[in-house]
Amino acid sequence: MSDASFTEKDWRRLLASFGENPDRPGLVETPARIAKAWKHWTSGYHQDPAELLKAFEDGAEQYNELIVVRGIPVYSHCEHHLAPFFGTATVGYVPNGKIVGLSKLTRLVDCFAKRLQVQERLTSQVAEALMTHLEPKAVGVVIRCRHMCMESRGIRTPGEETVTSSMLGELQPNLALRTEFLALAREP
Repeated sequence: MSDASFTEKDWRRLLASFGENPDRPGLVETPARIAKAWKHWTSGYHQDPAELLKAFEDGAEQYNELIVVRGIPVYSHCEHHLAPFFGTATVGYVPNGKIVGLSKLTRLVDCFAKRLQVQERLTSQVAEALMTHLEPKAVGVVIRCRHMCMESRGIRTPGEETVTSSMLGELQPNLALRTEFLALAREP
């Protein structure tokens, strides 16, 4: 039996545990769709952040200011309830002779978001991976997300946003640089 058919079997059993009939017309193909969706939603486990952060040594030798990408989409699932959380990330860094393609910052966020997560760890993982593999002078990450585990169950507070941040390197002691990054990270 292949892994995919075992997974589909498990999803069929889950549907039945809710009191549903997995053989009814609207649900017959659902186990296969769920298996495919979860394979996509957890594909970050099979990505290596180091491979995503291929650096360019040209173009950054004279640049020593912040590079910031805002509005990076975040789609993840909390490890406590498997409920979705979503929002945006802002990632910035001050190069130290090397830069990455701007799309690599989006790919890095996506890599860690496509794992079962808590937002705090996601924020730290993005910052630490960038600091480790690019070796910039400074890294800043701000993530803003809405959590369906809070909005649709428990306290049920729609629209609340959780904001987390990580500042590494020169962003920690340099108040002026930190203030500049946070101003650039602020939503328009």
